[in-house]
Amino acid sequence: MTDLPIHVIHENPEWLPPFARAFEARGETFVDLDLSDGSIDLMAAPPEGLFYNRMSASAHTRGHRFAPEFTAALIAWLEAHGRPVINGGGAIALEVNKAAQLAQLERAGVPVPRTVAALGDAKVAEAAALWGSGPVIVKPNRGGKGLGIQLFEDAREVVERARAGTLQGSIDGITLLQDYIATTDGSVTRAEFIGGRLFYAVRIDTGGTFELCPSDVCAPEDAAETGGPVFTVVEDAVEPGLQAAIERFLADGGIDIAGVEFARDAEGRPFVYDVNTNTNYNPDAEAAAGVSAPQALVDYLIRERNRRLAAPKVAGGRG
Repeated sequence: MTDLPIHVIHENPEWLPPFARAFEARGETFVDLDLSDGSIDLMAAPPEGLFYNRMSASAHTRGHRFAPEFTAALIAWLEAHGRPVINGGGAIALEVNKAAQLAQLERAGVPVPRTVAALGDAKVAEAAALWGSGPVIVKPNRGGKGLGIQLFEDAREVVERARAGTLQGSIDGITLLQDYIATTDGSVTRAEFIGGRLFYAVRIDTGGTFELCPSDVCAPEDAAETGGPVFTVVEDAVEPGLQAAIERFLADGGIDIAGVEFARDAEGRPFVYDVNTNTNYNPDAEAAAGVSAPQALVDYLIRERNRRLAAPKVAGGRG
């Protein structure tokens, strides 16, 4: 139909094969835009096409410390020239900042756990000293894949660790202290949104870990045997009010594609604690349910590319 390409922005080629197969199934190709390094001629016009941003907050764990910042610069350049970007500037800003995620979630009416963001060990200790009784989660503000998240049964231990300088930090220096939502069955829910709308939800049997990346390259083959997470696509897991609030948050933030994780407390109340705009999908769970989020995502990209190609150019627009 068109020669207008779809560019996929990323820094981790290991996460691309499911999407490459989905493109191939539709007789489409894509431009592989690996931003683990690169350069931008800001005086030139960007290439034509639709751009899909899959940059990850965990890029630093693969040696690509500044790839998200470089992606933000690239997206600003693209958007300044009127190029359409799926998961654009708003998405990359929230992908690398959990504190900002939580603030925007609460603004949209999404229930979130009580959270304090602290810069520096002294302020972490101060916040923990005022936390009160009960368990507390300590996590990096910029993380990814659940890395660096710790559960402490008593906030006093956090005070001691912070004062001793032995808490694991965040790559951006900001530490989050967060209420631990104790679920009745040890599971959490990840709701997958495509085009800003709920596609499906998956129940994650956590097995006591916070590292819940669903991609098959994240977990060993014997994850179930070793107590790792088990993913199951489930129906009616997101009540209409929560779904509407999350979709409002996504629209406000300019986020098209996301995995939104939440836990339910003993009374069944949901609390959203993380949004992943570089979402991946579990192939075994999808096969069992007969669904394919990678295919649905690629179909969405193709529709958006074709829709925007058909839209009339705005007079005086750049590029």
